Amino acid sequence: MSRKLDNLGVSAFCESMAMMIQSGIQTDEAAALLYSGHKDGGTLEQGLLGMKNGLEEGKSLSAVMEESGIFPHYCLQMIKAGEQSGRLEDVLFRLSRYYTEQKTLTDKLKNAITYPAAMLILIIAVLIVMLTMVLPAFTDVYNNMTGSLAASSYRYIRLAYVFSWAALAVMVILAGALLAGLILWNTGRKEIVEKVLRRIPATNAILENMGMFRFTSALSTFLASGEMQDIAVQDSIAMTDCAPLEEKLKKCLSYMEEGHSFSQAAYEEELFEPVYGRMLLAGERSGNMENVLARLTGLLEENCQNLVDRLVGVVDPLLSGVLMVTVGLSLLSVMLPLIGMMNSVG
Repeated sequence: MSRKLDNLGVSAFCESMAMMIQSGIQTDEAAALLYSGHKDGGTLEQGLLGMKNGLEEGKSLSAVMEESGIFPHYCLQMIKAGEQSGRLEDVLFRLSRYYTEQKTLTDKLKNAITYPAAMLILIIAVLIVMLTMVLPAFTDVYNNMTGSLAASSYRYIRLAYVFSWAALAVMVILAGALLAGLILWNTGRKEIVEKVLRRIPATNAILENMGMFRFTSALSTFLASGEMQDIAVQDSIAMTDCAPLEEKLKKCLSYMEEGHSFSQAAYEEELFEPVYGRMLLAGERSGNMENVLARLTGLLEENCQNLVDRLVGVVDPLLSGVLMVTVGLSLLSVMLPLIGMMNSVG
């Protein structure tokens, strides 16, 4: 099975195809031109070769893209809808923007994980140095001394050891949990990770906002491709990749089956914040639903980025504080007796 294209690769492909179709170039010629411009032997070149041959045989663009095995399911569904409605060019441009936005969000989430992971490794390394080199060195100093002051200093040393070992245990557990989460996510068992993240209010809000962002983006594209509203909502539900949100959307779909519009169903089920719900109602009544959905998608993306930034803004100082407090208290515990000894000698 071919390796899937990343978000940036899908975005670049869709934008290139859209611009060529806009210029009046047929899809088979466009695929041939793209293939001639990629001679790196990568995933896209291999896919383009099969697509070019399939298009020359008279197959549809969505069919050859699916056969190539390098495009995500969402992209294929959108292309198919665009072909059926005769709005392929518009759908391709929308997909290009969608996957560019997905790339931005993914990079932001990766950065949100990378810095805390680096801080955890740094804290663990510092604590190991403290426990294996710094504290034993002070212990040897006090072992070579006699008297009540030297004896009392062992109490401070023991406190430093206890504090450092406790902090090290907590940091190792956190690092292990982060590593396990990354392994589960990369091996296709991300539902386990998401189940844990949903129990944390801050991360649950990010997951729900990302799911809503994917839903509104998909719904906007499906509606732009000419699909009926109820079918567009049903097809968009699978794109959320968020189980709790899917349940809420299915309730909206049931409400629509009773004869209500999506905006009414979304407002009654409180799918969006009240101000967004009223915006959607006004957009539908004015016949401007697609533009309102596009605006909502942008707002949800911005809100998602703000939530990630806010989480990073809390976690980063917290880990830095743990590092400073741990090292500071440990050093203070071993330095106080030494200061007392120097004062007694003076």
